[in-house]
Amino acid sequence: MPWWDAQTHADRRPLLLQRGRLKAVIRAHFEAQGFTEVECGALVVSPGNETHLQAFETVLTGPDGAHQPRYLHTSPEFASKKLLAAGEESIFDFARVFRNQERGRLHAPEFTMLEWYRAREDYGAVMEDALALLRLAAQVCGMTSFRHRDAACDPFAKADRLTVAQAFTHHAGIDLMATLSAAGEGDADALRSRARRGGIDVSDDDDWSDMFAKILTLRVEPRLGLDRPCILYEYPVCEAALARVSPRDARVAERFELYACGVELANGFGELTDPVQQRARFETEMAKKERVYGKRYPLDEDFLKALENMPPASGVALGFDRLVMLVTGAPTIDSVLWTPLP
Repeated sequence: MPWWDAQTHADRRPLLLQRGRLKAVIRAHFEAQGFTEVECGALVVSPGNETHLQAFETVLTGPDGAHQPRYLHTSPEFASKKLLAAGEESIFDFARVFRNQERGRLHAPEFTMLEWYRAREDYGAVMEDALALLRLAAQVCGMTSFRHRDAACDPFAKADRLTVAQAFTHHAGIDLMATLSAAGEGDADALRSRARRGGIDVSDDDDWSDMFAKILTLRVEPRLGLDRPCILYEYPVCEAALARVSPRDARVAERFELYACGVELANGFGELTDPVQQRARFETEMAKKERVYGKRYPLDEDFLKALENMPPASGVALGFDRLVMLVTGAPTIDSVLWTPLP
């Protein structure tokens, strides 16, 4: 039945009301800590520069009839960091974001991303923020345990903390660090041989990042956040995205993800503020996108310029709809969207 069927809506409405209560409490939680709520615009010059991220494309027509390509943002990250460069210190945004070619139990083409930033604080602080939100969500909804499919997670339990390398060793039997150079570059042949020895189907055409994603998805992620939340941190530099290199080990970056019930809830960084490094990463990603998909997205030159003035910061993007799923026990992301795409 369509979501607007009266009985279908009546069945879903308690979950949607929980969503609203949770959103209000989280907003108050941030404001009590001195955060400012912002509203980043959705129409952008560049939707992000990750290889496999697919955006919705549109055209901006000016008063003179001239056309310019534009995109719906896949994250408020670029705009949020411009606000940090402008002088904002602690900000959050319940952003409506858009990602094309994503639809499934945990994915929707339009969804809500809760994103927040702390200027002049390291990424340990935002790790604690993310764990606090899990506990807060459970309290608001009267839950002592999250359940999703066959998995359960106690949001109040002390979180497991695993480096990506430790997780690959424990859950996939792969020494990931042995496949990285001193600068954090991936050796595809080394990872391919280890993956095949572990019974993981990888092809001769897969590069290091492709195989990393397959192993993470098939062997590692389903085993994270079982019984207790899990922080997965220190991603290889070649998977750093917009995170800065770790001062502890140049092969890894200050990037983490939060898991509960095998579901990825949040992705956080100690933010990279070097525009030269960031441009080089974007160019690498867009070159691969062109090879794989035959297209590339433009760089946001304004964003790269803003990085020169951005203070040290840490930030997190949390899938708000996924969090609502866990605290309500909903089976799919569409169950907790007020008006899901038919």
